[in-house]
Amino acid sequence: MKNLNIGVIGAGRIGIVHTETISQHIPEARVVAIADVNLEAAKRLAERFRVPVATGNPRSVIQNSDVNAVLICSPTDTHAQFVIEAAKAKKHIFCEKPIALELDTIREVLRVVEGTGVKFMVGFNRRFDANFKKIRQMVVEGKIGEPHIVKITSRDPAPPPPSYIAVSGGMFLDMTIHDFDMARFVAGDEVEEVYAVGCVKVDPEIGKAGDIDTAAITLRFEKGALGVIDNSRQAVYGYDQRVEVFGSGGMVKVDNNAPDNHDYYSHDGVHSSLPLNFFMDRYIEAYASEIKEFCLAVAEDKPMSVGGRDGLMSVAIGLAAKKSLAEHRPVKLSEILNHK
Repeated sequence: MKNLNIGVIGAGRIGIVHTETISQHIPEARVVAIADVNLEAAKRLAERFRVPVATGNPRSVIQNSDVNAVLICSPTDTHAQFVIEAAKAKKHIFCEKPIALELDTIREVLRVVEGTGVKFMVGFNRRFDANFKKIRQMVVEGKIGEPHIVKITSRDPAPPPPSYIAVSGGMFLDMTIHDFDMARFVAGDEVEEVYAVGCVKVDPEIGKAGDIDTAAITLRFEKGALGVIDNSRQAVYGYDQRVEVFGSGGMVKVDNNAPDNHDYYSHDGVHSSLPLNFFMDRYIEAYASEIKEFCLAVAEDKPMSVGGRDGLMSVAIGLAAKKSLAEHRPVKLSEILNHK
């Protein structure tokens, strides 16, 4: 890997994490420009990691002749246009999920990307978590036989503000989208049908914003396996992230990460530490691993393990879940993918 110059669009939490990873852990790559509509945020991040260019104009990063690749860490509603512009400028692209909230828009993005031949990676960081990679590995190796049931629990420690809900695409396209991708990843199969139920149990303001904060989703995979996902916007004990795959030859599961793994035994019970309380703590190593893969794939002309089709399919499942919730019935993915 030599002289890989990267521009970062978005100086928020994810932009900070990726900039830090590149600056401190990938010596063969460097961030040469950071853009954010909040110019002061871009300047602070650039100063922290000695990045030479900070700007309030994201397009100046895309057009910067020194930039080989672009990380798009800006709000969801900007992703599609920035990807298209970066592809046309012949920049390799890493884009945080989702690519867009509409399938037609995603298809147009992928058409442009494929036409320009640049590399494109979608930010599903949980695939790079060591725990979940182990589950995938054991499924691929046949250690659990034929998968029968995939169970995923994903619960946040605290709900987002209603103002965020209004622009996020809703729970299924913002939060559960990670679980939809994880279901496809660990099962090694495509989802055929979705049935979703949901309610508002955490924050009434989320309901007033037109969304839910508590959900249970069942999936039917093309090869016949079933999936069960449960979500909540608030788990009082921390960030709850668990996955299990049960099959004809056994079962594999991973539980939550905690700050330590001690168990304290006393007269009033057995006590241990609560799970990590923030997604940045839980997945910090996964974020680093995905960016390292992106940089390596660009520098050595290798394929990306998470591409545009993964981005499209996760949104399609999310849209099927939204339709199922609204219409109180199972929805086949073909209804969503083939809708005109």
